[in-house]
Amino acid sequence: PILVLEGFFELSEIKSAIEHRLQITIHHTRQIDMLETLQGLADNALQFWLKVDTGMHRLGMSVEEAHKSLARLQQLRCCSGTPVLMTHFANADDIDTDFTLNQIKAFRDFSAQYDFPLSLANSAGIIAWPESHQQWVRPGIMLYGASPMLGIKGPDHQLQPVMTLKSQLMTINHLKKYDCIGYGSCWCCPEDMPVGVVAIGYGDGYPRHAPSGTPVLVNGQRTQLIGRVSMDMVTVDLRGIEAVEGDDVILWGKGLAAEEIAESAGTISYELFCGVTSRVRFEYRG
Repeated sequence: PILVLEGFFELSEIKSAIEHRLQITIHHTRQIDMLETLQGLADNALQFWLKVDTGMHRLGMSVEEAHKSLARLQQLRCCSGTPVLMTHFANADDIDTDFTLNQIKAFRDFSAQYDFPLSLANSAGIIAWPESHQQWVRPGIMLYGASPMLGIKGPDHQLQPVMTLKSQLMTINHLKKYDCIGYGSCWCCPEDMPVGVVAIGYGDGYPRHAPSGTPVLVNGQRTQLIGRVSMDMVTVDLRGIEAVEGDDVILWGKGLAAEEIAESAGTISYELFCGVTSRVRFEYRG
């Protein structure tokens, strides 16, 4: 089954969900108001998940509202099947807080009177909070091979990256000591040295704020970014690196955890994965 996590916003989307056999999330009474206006829907036409807010305070109903809403939904013939009850964690990536345990308890208290399937665990819940494991889990970032946990990389959980962002060395410049590189001349050569220019930049989704020192792999060898990230290019330190023009450069992925790049750039791996732009050529491998 395919679950639409944000549910529907318009009446027309309800019929589309039924037509395409999509399961939908009910997180607001306004959605139930819309369902109650529809006529002629088949019995059990719409499989729904009811979302309860246990502390995220984004989408979801309060416990009191959820009890009332569930009763309303079960009066609708189109929603007469077995629902799934769900909630979402706010801080599951932090094992040093009791907040997640409090959310689990609140959800258990709510769901205890129902004999319905339950869903609590996101990626961090799957990894760190076995108390949250129920009939359904919702892995997200871990499907990409990245870790949801603070300060931990995917390989630490035996996760393997499924996305590799790579480019090539466009050219190798042999620069002199004190030559400065790129916009702002913010990185200057401490000695005579080779500098590689790589065909990728923030226009492709590489983080603009990645500083000098951010790791990259050139021809499988670990080195570092130097100078500012440009729209279409970055420059890398090639001292001690065996490389020729045209060699592969891995920006993150196989051999280089996206979490490292995200940490250097002051962001998270989620943003890296979502930010790769349409001008990058995608190859899907089975």
